[in-house]
Amino acid sequence: MEPGTQVWCHQTGGDDPWILSEVVSRTPAALSLKFLSGDDAESSLNEDGTKMEMGEKKYEGVELANPPLSEAELREGMDNDMISLPHLHEPAILHAVSERYFRGEIYTWTGPVLIAVNPFQRLPLYTKEILESYRHEGLLRSQNLLDANKLLGPHVYSVADRSYRQMMSEQRKSQSILISGESGAGKTETTKIVMLYLTTLGSNDGGSATEGGEKLSIMERVLQSNPILEAFGNAKTLRNDNSSRFGKFIELGFNRAGILQGAKVQTYLLEKVRLGFHASGERNYHIFYQLLRGANEEQHHKYCFHDGITGGLELANFFHYTGQGGAPQLREFTDEDGLKYTLKSMRSMGWSEEKIDNVLSIIAGILHLGQVKFESKMSEGGQEIAQLAEEKTVADAAKLLGVDLQKLITALTVRIMVTRGEEIRIDLTPDKAADARDALSKTIYGAMFLWVVKEVNNSIKWENDKDIRSSAGVLDIFGFESFAVNSFEQLCINFTNEALQQQFNKFIFKLEQEEYERESINWAFISFPDNQDCLDTIQARPKGILPMLDDECKLGQRGSDKNWAKRLNETYLPEKNQTISDNSRFSATAIQKAKGIFCIRHFAGNVQYTAETGFLEKNRDEIPLTAKSLFEEDSSDLIKEIYDVQLEQSEEGSDKGPSKSKTVSQQFKAQLQSLIEMIETTDPHYIRCLKPNDAAKPKLLTRKRLTEQLRYGGVLEAVRVARMGYPVRLDHAGFFKRYRMLLPSVPEEKLTWSMEDEEPQKLCVKFLRQPEPMDFPKTDVQLGKTKVFMRKGPHDLLESHRVFHQNASSTLIQSWMKGMQQRRRYLIMGDAALTVERWYRGCMGRARWWRLREAQASRLLTNNFRMQVVRIKYNRARTGTISLQAQFRGRATRRMRALTKIQAYRRMYLCKTAYCNMKSATIALQCCVRRGIAKKEFNEIKRAQKDMGKLKEHNEKLKMEMASLKAMLQAQAATDAGKAESEKAIKEKEKEVKQLESRVSQLERELANEKELVQKLEKDLDEQKENNRRTMQDLQYQKELVARSPQVSENARKHARAQSAGQSIPAEPVAEAVVVGHTITPEALAMHRAEVARLEAQLEEERKMRHAASREINVLRSALEGKGEYDGTASTKFISDTLSEVSGSEIDRSDVPVPSDVEPAMRYVHPVSCCLIRCLRSFWFTKRKWTCLVLLLQCRKKPQPALGDEVSRRWSYVYDLLSINFKLIRMVNICMLTPSYLALQCLHFRRLVFLFILGAMVFFVGVVVVLRRHRAAQKAMESLLALDVSHAPLVPIFVDSLDLTRFLPLLLEVISFISL
Repeated sequence: MEPGTQVWCHQTGGDDPWILSEVVSRTPAALSLKFLSGDDAESSLNEDGTKMEMGEKKYEGVELANPPLSEAELREGMDNDMISLPHLHEPAILHAVSERYFRGEIYTWTGPVLIAVNPFQRLPLYTKEILESYRHEGLLRSQNLLDANKLLGPHVYSVADRSYRQMMSEQRKSQSILISGESGAGKTETTKIVMLYLTTLGSNDGGSATEGGEKLSIMERVLQSNPILEAFGNAKTLRNDNSSRFGKFIELGFNRAGILQGAKVQTYLLEKVRLGFHASGERNYHIFYQLLRGANEEQHHKYCFHDGITGGLELANFFHYTGQGGAPQLREFTDEDGLKYTLKSMRSMGWSEEKIDNVLSIIAGILHLGQVKFESKMSEGGQEIAQLAEEKTVADAAKLLGVDLQKLITALTVRIMVTRGEEIRIDLTPDKAADARDALSKTIYGAMFLWVVKEVNNSIKWENDKDIRSSAGVLDIFGFESFAVNSFEQLCINFTNEALQQQFNKFIFKLEQEEYERESINWAFISFPDNQDCLDTIQARPKGILPMLDDECKLGQRGSDKNWAKRLNETYLPEKNQTISDNSRFSATAIQKAKGIFCIRHFAGNVQYTAETGFLEKNRDEIPLTAKSLFEEDSSDLIKEIYDVQLEQSEEGSDKGPSKSKTVSQQFKAQLQSLIEMIETTDPHYIRCLKPNDAAKPKLLTRKRLTEQLRYGGVLEAVRVARMGYPVRLDHAGFFKRYRMLLPSVPEEKLTWSMEDEEPQKLCVKFLRQPEPMDFPKTDVQLGKTKVFMRKGPHDLLESHRVFHQNASSTLIQSWMKGMQQRRRYLIMGDAALTVERWYRGCMGRARWWRLREAQASRLLTNNFRMQVVRIKYNRARTGTISLQAQFRGRATRRMRALTKIQAYRRMYLCKTAYCNMKSATIALQCCVRRGIAKKEFNEIKRAQKDMGKLKEHNEKLKMEMASLKAMLQAQAATDAGKAESEKAIKEKEKEVKQLESRVSQLERELANEKELVQKLEKDLDEQKENNRRTMQDLQYQKELVARSPQVSENARKHARAQSAGQSIPAEPVAEAVVVGHTITPEALAMHRAEVARLEAQLEEERKMRHAASREINVLRSALEGKGEYDGTASTKFISDTLSEVSGSEIDRSDVPVPSDVEPAMRYVHPVSCCLIRCLRSFWFTKRKWTCLVLLLQCRKKPQPALGDEVSRRWSYVYDLLSINFKLIRMVNICMLTPSYLALQCLHFRRLVFLFILGAMVFFVGVVVVLRRHRAAQKAMESLLALDVSHAPLVPIFVDSLDLTRFLPLLLEVISFISL
């Protein structure tokens, strides 16, 4: 090790076990190093830390470093296989793996072993394109067509492809791929990738099927089996979210054509202790959390998962078996998606829905079983025994598990022992009962796991063994484990790795032997390590550790962990103060013996085991008698089937007697022996998975943890095996190029420098025949056919000479280069100094100017800021003052308005009461007076009817009127000249009327809208009053007291007398009220009401203008009719307009008959009708009630409420009865409303009289029938209704046969009734 040589220096106690260093100086007594990484300090090793090796001093803890590779060499993949490195040792492997990891290259070859580093992130290394590229390379390799310069890099696909191609070679030998590593290293994912590649190569493209229809293909079923096994056998640990808590060997069977036929799964050592306890931050098996978090509402009800009993906790945190570690979520996937994926895989395996439901019921039953609590009570003998704290939980568990409730309670609280054929029942304490509960749960879950594996095998296994030509097995086994406290599980795991390492050593030795024979190297003197003594220490009978554990278990209650540890110490350490056994594999100090601790030196290092951690109980793993009775009797079919699977594995048959129960170690040794035998019959391939850090973060590598895994995984052991022979192997060309520089004095003619046109092997022969330093014994350096094999001593010597020559040459080159650099640096620094001075002066001036500017800006900013602060305070105070004043004034104003409104309502009520009393008295007095006047007029009419002389006078007057009518007709003919002017004036007036009508309709619409708004405001005001109801209760209560008191009536009478006398009475005092809140003010409502009144007044004015125009049109038409022929339509319109003015509404003229329709019937009029017309017309001008009757008959609606409810009801009934002759009754109205001077001058007066007589008869007779039920009136009504007045011939018969003298008394009676 010459000065300047780079080496690796071992560091104890640090995070980095190996530090890259450079040799500063070397003396025979010490070696000085300078750290190139880590702490920048020097270290020295003295002579005590050295040893001699092949004439060279070997310093312990120091290894030569490999020269760094160039970019071209990295692109060519020179570091793909670490066997090709010049120096092959622990720091070299660690450095190469870490460098490739940070470059994203997670796979590295170490001879036959593939190292896979978990990247903790998704890398694009498993696409279909990459898979096809490795498949294509494997196909070319199998046909010897592969170009050696175009090899793909190391990959798990390469291992799988090699195993498949070797299986399909002529030997047809089965293959096995052994995948190992600690938890979190990526064993499970690597297993999936290998299986995907093998099933892809062995898939039959034409035989695949879809999930929706036919059965899935073998490839898909094999791949779908993984999620089921992971759900029941994987759990979250502190190191891994999806850690396999069992080992498995998956054997894929292929036929002669290389097509996959099926698979078989063999499992090893399920960690059942996790079911009862797991540490904080960890989880139980995935299936529990998938069921709790992924179940729907129906499944929650079915499996008794009631959220109401959790006290606000999540179900996963509530249950004892799932909440011990906090039930954390997984980072890669959710439990809800996991349940869907698991159920999908179960269905793809062909499981029925009933079977799936039964499996989930058992899982839920185990969860409920973990919730069983026990209380302490005293037995009759005074001993503490356990009793159930809550029986409902046990009932739910028994229901879901499908077992008998009472037997389950017995299994939890009672232990049964059989001694000499006699059964003894022992009541358990609460602690023992809890242990029995956990033991029963572990037994059920372990049996369930074995049953699941069996069902998976039934779904994916091949049908006929004869079809299987060869197989490829994938072993996913747990790696070497060494914790602070190691128990039975760690012993079994490390025993497995020890056995696999022994097989691996044999395999490496075999490969070394093949290579030495291929290179014609003498290797008879080489010895390889063997760890058979460690295996014998663990398993050999009768003094092996596991056999002695089985013997201790056979002692029953007398056996204990302490006694077993004592027997081990007596066996392996018989001498006093002996701490290490004779084979150096077993050791224990005096303190460790006292604590029951012993150590075993494995291939990966020393591991100490604590005996008193339940070795015996875990090894027995017995099914209690109470549990056997529980499973065998009164249990469901699935429980019995699961129990049978458990018995098949835990018992061994015997021809001489009944079957015996096997311990866990016996089962495990049998499985391991079967596994080793099967591996030895196959060609093994090795994959070592490494975990770069414990935080599961990408791009983070802890070198100390990686070194431990390299040691535990057997990688360094494989290197050690390789170093026992010739660890350094260089090809001829590389060897000559690397070390030709060591002989600079040898001339070119004797030993050339160039390799052109030379054979590398011959050059190496000449090179090795040179004197020192190339003179080595044959046992140290041998020349093979293609490589030079060297031991480590000669190689280190050559490397030290090479470093010396390199240092001497580099020193000369460096001295010349440094001088040139210094001269150039001086010139550059002089120019730079001037530039820096100029720049500095400029910066100082700019800085001073900038400080002045900042000072000015700060003053301005401070002034503005202070101004804004004062302004904000002022505005805030002003706003608060205004808001306070507004609230106070608004409250005072609302209070005053409320008081004013209450007083106004009170005064209005008093005035209204007095007005109503006055109105009632006035109406009563008017009725009395009018009744007397009517009686007098009626008596006068009766007397006048008896006077026949007056009747003649009336006839004479009628004749005179008829003569005047004729004269008028004659005068009309003379006035035809002014008819045209009258018609023009009429048209103009009609146009004006139309405009007025449009204006009236517009005002009516505006009035309707305003009324709607007023109604809405009144409604809002009513709601406001309702909100103030509580405040008005006192006032209302005072009003009611006043209304009930006798003083009220007296006050009302006084008020009425005073009001009639014209005196004013002061209003009574009203209690003050406070109105709270305001929505609609009375001023706004009054404003809208004023608008309504204004619109009504304007509408009334427009109507009056229209009526005035209509009257002018009627006057013009009357003048026109006086000059010409009478127009019946105009007369009818005039009458209708008159009625409209009286009633205040428009009248429908559609039912008024045209005068021409009744012209034939108007020729027959009785003389007595004239007298009747006068009587009725006189009655019209004296009685207002007749107007109401006419209005009732004009509108086709029910009578208005102005007539009174009872009267309206009677008139409505009369109106409905007389609707058959409504046209005639309409003509009666026209006649009665026509003024006498107009009726006497009408040309068709006789026609109208006839219609009047006929309508009046029907009307008055109907009134008598309805109101008085007069029999004579009923007969007359029937005779009238039987006539058909639409035909002219019937009219004379009617007039001649009708005796009006008999009918007139009846009419007079009706008139007198109406007047009342």
